[in-house]
Amino acid sequence: MLNLSPPMFKPRPRRRRQIQTRNGRTGSQTKRKGSTSQQDENPLESQINGYSGPNLPEDIWCYIHSLMSMRDAAKVACVSRAFVHSWRRHPDLHFSKETLGLDENACQKDGIADFDSRVDSILKKHSGIGLKAFRLDVHSVYDKDRCHLDRLDSLLEVVVKPGIEELDLILTVYGNYNFPCALLSGGTRGTLRYLSLASCQFHPTVRIGCLTSLTTLNLTFVHIEADELWCLLSSSPNLERFELRHCDSIVFLKIPCLQQLNYLEVVCSSNRLRAIESKAPNLSSVKFVGDLRIPLSLENTNRIKILDTHYYCSLAFYARADLPSTMPNLEALTIRSDGEVDTVPMVPSKFLYLKYLSIAIGGLTFDYLSLVSFLDAAPSLETFILEVIREFTKERITVLDNPSDLRVIPGHHHSRLKHVKIIKFVAAKTLAELTCQILKSATSLECLTLDTTNGHPGCSVSKTGKCVMMSKDALVKAHEGVLAAQTCIRPKVPSTVGFSLLEPCSRCHAVGI
Repeated sequence: MLNLSPPMFKPRPRRRRQIQTRNGRTGSQTKRKGSTSQQDENPLESQINGYSGPNLPEDIWCYIHSLMSMRDAAKVACVSRAFVHSWRRHPDLHFSKETLGLDENACQKDGIADFDSRVDSILKKHSGIGLKAFRLDVHSVYDKDRCHLDRLDSLLEVVVKPGIEELDLILTVYGNYNFPCALLSGGTRGTLRYLSLASCQFHPTVRIGCLTSLTTLNLTFVHIEADELWCLLSSSPNLERFELRHCDSIVFLKIPCLQQLNYLEVVCSSNRLRAIESKAPNLSSVKFVGDLRIPLSLENTNRIKILDTHYYCSLAFYARADLPSTMPNLEALTIRSDGEVDTVPMVPSKFLYLKYLSIAIGGLTFDYLSLVSFLDAAPSLETFILEVIREFTKERITVLDNPSDLRVIPGHHHSRLKHVKIIKFVAAKTLAELTCQILKSATSLECLTLDTTNGHPGCSVSKTGKCVMMSKDALVKAHEGVLAAQTCIRPKVPSTVGFSLLEPCSRCHAVGI
């Protein structure tokens, strides 16, 4: 990153002969016509305003400034008049409370006026030439007042023009702003590559035409009807990534035959979604958060290699029983089941190509040792990450009560498993049994990490300088997990395996247990 702070700048040597006055100051032998006494009184400001940087072509300066954030580019423009021209052609404008330097009171009346005035000031100085990306976050600033909605209309009309490539809008918190679809027609539709809308109404029709350049579409908390979404998707033949989150007006999600679509993400916040049907033949990565019991019809599931799915119960059971046959070529699988009731079944089907497995699971009666079924089904597995969803409503049987009476499932060998990490490790007996089973059967294991914290970075590396807060109940569970790991797990770790035990920070979590 270039260091462009003012004290480091050195003005170009002047060719005019310098003379020294009686008070020690230096000045030119003859003053330029029109110079002011104020400039003479502040020579540093005169030097800064006159600095134009190394003798580089204008396009090079514009490119250098384009690599900076909007705030940094604006600061550089204050350093030199020569840099103002580059600022007026900055390709990325991002307006939010943070980027405009507003505090938490920006949602108040005076804060809204300040937000508007700063946006107006920037747009007046920006030429509009070269603008490629526009990001706007006003969900905590504007509300449902009509004047604010009109304000959004005029703002978008200024910036959304032919040549724009990325449009990322987080709009009013009430979601009652009707995004003007006419902005996507004309010359804009031929250059727009990325469209992300949040908290608004969006009603596209066939009149917007074909969005030939659109490759990424993200809709979050957007009110859009199923037929309107179908129209939009059908008008985006080169779409590669589609994300639909919390759009509860969609009951039956239909995705047309988009040849380029390779990533699909659907997040449901209610039970309104009844079915998903995708005709896209080349999906390779799918994320789904919701009820997997709904009809899910995907074209050519043999091509899907990455699956990330979350549900509140029995997801692990379903994943082990059904996924090997429906998605046999998975290479990475991430599942989260907050309330698993049944144990994972031992079935003969295999994940022959699975290399990465991440499971977050909880349930008062869940048997963690049954997860061996996943390991047994994945002969190519290299990385296994398990997150324990802690339960505080009922005490589990702990390994500390009887550390010698641990179950072992014979006949299991995992020749490629190298890295295992268990997050929120506790003293549950079935969890200790799973860990010991892995140590015994994973012949190529290189690293075992037992993390008794919440899995977040500690105070030594976090930006805030503090660990993420843990409740007293969680700290009790964590300290029990540390004791279980030290007494029941560590003695069984082979010398060839690197063992790490992460425990709560004594500085940030100094509480009496």
